[in-house]
Amino acid sequence: MDLIQSSDSSLLVRFGDTVDPVQHRQVLALFRALASRREPGIVNLHPAYASLLIEFDPLRLDVQQVSALVSGVDMGAASGDPPGITHEIPVCYDAELGPDLADVSDLTGLATEEIVKLHTGPEYPIYFLGFSPGFAYLGGLSPALAVPRLASPRKLVPAGSVAIGGEQTGIYPTNSPGGWRIIGRTPVRLFKPSDASRPTLFQPGDRVRFRSISRSRFEEISRDHRA
Repeated sequence: MDLIQSSDSSLLVRFGDTVDPVQHRQVLALFRALASRREPGIVNLHPAYASLLIEFDPLRLDVQQVSALVSGVDMGAASGDPPGITHEIPVCYDAELGPDLADVSDLTGLATEEIVKLHTGPEYPIYFLGFSPGFAYLGGLSPALAVPRLASPRKLVPAGSVAIGGEQTGIYPTNSPGGWRIIGRTPVRLFKPSDASRPTLFQPGDRVRFRSISRSRFEEISRDHRA
């Protein structure tokens, strides 16, 4: 574990430099331990694949105090915290809702049915949230589905779009630009800014399973979520 001062108000705790489940469990253990303490002066915690960025109020804490706080965490005890939630996310892998599905088929040499089977097979760990509110970076994508990002990102990707970019997959929680290849869409709302207690459905340490649904079921769930 390396402690690196990033600024006069932040400390980076680095466990490694690769995407590794073991290292990420250490990140989550420290993240959960510090979050549960609600230490005065800690402003925010930003977990990533193999590191945790700790933002603090420099008027209340200095980097030495934050370093001592981190060093005092019992990582063994913290790693025994209960696992996060498993979310089952319905996805319609329809040609209209997944405009890049045919391209992914061409790039991988896989039929659409096989792409859907491979994409819905794993249970994906959520490493961290970033890019936009509620956007979860998921691990565990089948290597057979790894495809390059679009050469030119779209200016607008609809909320709920399920996409693949490189060796990762994810869901766009809001309408936003994006360069990943869209293979489907979920009707589930992932970002609810009006919910102060939990505005984002996903949290680091949670897991995601995708479930294929028909277009009619997609429309039905969409109506329920708009109600």
